[in-house]
Amino acid sequence: MPVVLTLDEIKRVIDTPQLIQEIEAGFVLYSEGRVVVPPVGFLHFEEPPGDVHIKYGYVKDDNFYVLKMASGFYNNAELDLPVADGVILVFSQKSGQIKLILHDECWLTDMRTAAAGAVAARHLAPKNVRHIGIVGTGVQARMQLEMLHGVVDCRSCLIWGRDETKVQQMIEDLRAKEGIQEWGLDLKSAADIDELVSKCNLIVTTTSAREPLIRADQVREGTHITAMGSDDHGKQELEAGILAKADRVVADSISQCVNHGECFYPVRDGLMDADAFLELGNVIKNPEIGRTDDNQITVADLTGVAIQDIQIAKMVNDVLNPAEPI
Repeated sequence: MPVVLTLDEIKRVIDTPQLIQEIEAGFVLYSEGRVVVPPVGFLHFEEPPGDVHIKYGYVKDDNFYVLKMASGFYNNAELDLPVADGVILVFSQKSGQIKLILHDECWLTDMRTAAAGAVAARHLAPKNVRHIGIVGTGVQARMQLEMLHGVVDCRSCLIWGRDETKVQQMIEDLRAKEGIQEWGLDLKSAADIDELVSKCNLIVTTTSAREPLIRADQVREGTHITAMGSDDHGKQELEAGILAKADRVVADSISQCVNHGECFYPVRDGLMDADAFLELGNVIKNPEIGRTDDNQITVADLTGVAIQDIQIAKMVNDVLNPAEPI
């Protein structure tokens, strides 16, 4: 029988600095061609509105393979239910038998996504970050910011969202968090997106926008943008010209990002070819191909890759189920 772990059990064992290291190592494995990751599966629902993302894969010559399902049903708040849910299933590569069920309720997906943002910032953000800019007010907006603690030497953050009430609530909630208090981070609301982009040289976009929120003419030299909201067909947070203007565009997975990430749009519009993009694992392994000075514009397009789910499943298993190492 497989081991079944609940969210509370899972939360007790995740160490954030270690998680960032594991996700970083996973991106290198992926870019080295040592991971098998088929195309993402999508299910879309209209009534009520919702979507399910299915990601799966394995590291070659490893013991296990992983299948992850994460859902978002956007009217759930009206039913007093969480918007997101999910599960990660771990199977033996030798027999196909299921070994571990992580009923994480989408929390591990959120954690590994935020950790990827920290990895991107570690390798692409300018050395002198004046202000961090967070676009969005949801779970991922908060987690992306929290995960930057210890990665970026900056104590000022501007937040922008379409709903100012949600922005203020996010600021209140974050100010009350122990990690933010320890960090000494000054949190303020941006009057509009133009103020945020003009003042911040590390920007993280975390929305489900279907039209660009940031224009190319707003972005100044020396800015790094991590865009992680465009994880499905039709989503877009950045004007395509931003990527064409950038000195470096780095994708977590080039094949995924040109299919349904920010990279899709400049390729579609004939502004860029897919071979103009770099892959994050290669930048980690070869820093000289990434940001080389603080005046460059860099963009990281994060669509979420199954290797992240594999790496975080291994972390949980190694602590809670050491008799069956992954």
